[in-house]
Amino acid sequence: MSQRSFLGDMLTTIFERRLTRPFARDKRSLEEMCLALLDAEGEVSGIHLAQAILDRYAGLDSDARRAFFEFLNTGLEIDIHALETAMQRYAEGGTFEDYGKLLVAAEPRRQELLRRLNQPPGATRAIVQMRTDLLALLREAPNLARTDLDFRHLLRSWFNRGFLVLRQISWETPASILEKIVQYEAVHAIDDWDDLRRRLYPSDRRCFAYFHPVMPDEPLIFVEVALTQTVPDSIHRVLADDREVRAARDTKVAVFYSISNCQAGLKGISFGNLLIKQVVDELQRELPGLETFVTLSPIPRLTRWLETRDDDRARRVLAGEAGDDELRSVAADYLLNAKTATGEPYDPVARFHLGNGAQIHAVHTGADLSDNGMRQSCGVMVNYHYDLKLIEQNHERFVQSGTVSTAPTFRANAPANKSLQQRMGIA
Repeated sequence: MSQRSFLGDMLTTIFERRLTRPFARDKRSLEEMCLALLDAEGEVSGIHLAQAILDRYAGLDSDARRAFFEFLNTGLEIDIHALETAMQRYAEGGTFEDYGKLLVAAEPRRQELLRRLNQPPGATRAIVQMRTDLLALLREAPNLARTDLDFRHLLRSWFNRGFLVLRQISWETPASILEKIVQYEAVHAIDDWDDLRRRLYPSDRRCFAYFHPVMPDEPLIFVEVALTQTVPDSIHRVLADDREVRAARDTKVAVFYSISNCQAGLKGISFGNLLIKQVVDELQRELPGLETFVTLSPIPRLTRWLETRDDDRARRVLAGEAGDDELRSVAADYLLNAKTATGEPYDPVARFHLGNGAQIHAVHTGADLSDNGMRQSCGVMVNYHYDLKLIEQNHERFVQSGTVSTAPTFRANAPANKSLQQRMGIA
């Protein structure tokens, strides 16, 4: 990793030295510079101008950034009349030239602007940050959603699976990247370097991350893995300071206990399903004795869902008066039946794992007694099981009919939900 980063730094430095930035003192407005970039014919001058635009954008305040996105949204929109004309000509002639003109007319000019901005060294990182700024504006300016669609369309191409590099993160990984693992951990906070070492150094711990060649020192997403003998029922046991460390070859279960997305600007561009599948392959090659692949996952919206319900069970759970059996029953009910307006699981973690072909394995009370765990799910966590023989079948059933797959262990240990499952057609 360090060699690749060193080579990337060298190449970036060489290119930056060659770029004299002749547009650094450009007196034109940012909008005029963008229009000039769209009209630029020379590759070198285009790179210089793109860098100047990115530099100018980086210095804008929040109001100026919103004005910039409004310009992209309206000033570089699809020309409907030109599109209608191109469609008519293609319908009448159907020639190769007519088809090419139709493609050009059907694409908003802001997409081509973003492509041209993505030429200088470091531009991709700057555009990802630009989308982070755009996402922050969407709540107060929902009209910008169509511009966000264009960002997402391009970023999905630039960050597709063919470009991603899987790397194992270990205690020997450069400190600059380890610091970002600490910073980006979004599920179970890493308290300090000692805490990080406990998650990376022992023989029964693994961590893997995706990187992109143009952002070699910025993890895109990472997963932390515990290698155990049995399926865990508590995050505290997984992360305990005094737990027994096992040799990796003596373990049977791989537990994905934390998956963290690192780049806010890549929201909606899913890497997680690819990451889990590739990490499973990596672990199987290294440790063929592994038999079971599960998660130990939070249930982040359970409390929020209970707060919308007006029944005695919800009130008892929220008041801390429910026993373990009732709490498990309520959590199982939530995982099986709480839906969004579009019929998808209300819980985003459930939506992710079930959509990737996992099945609900078991629900555990008292599994996360941290402040965050109590606040979001009353301490309840869930195992999702990735049964390698059933992943494809579970995924297809979930996508086609919304069927929530459950493991035999879940059905056996949640008797209160059997009649509910029969009524709902739960697998």
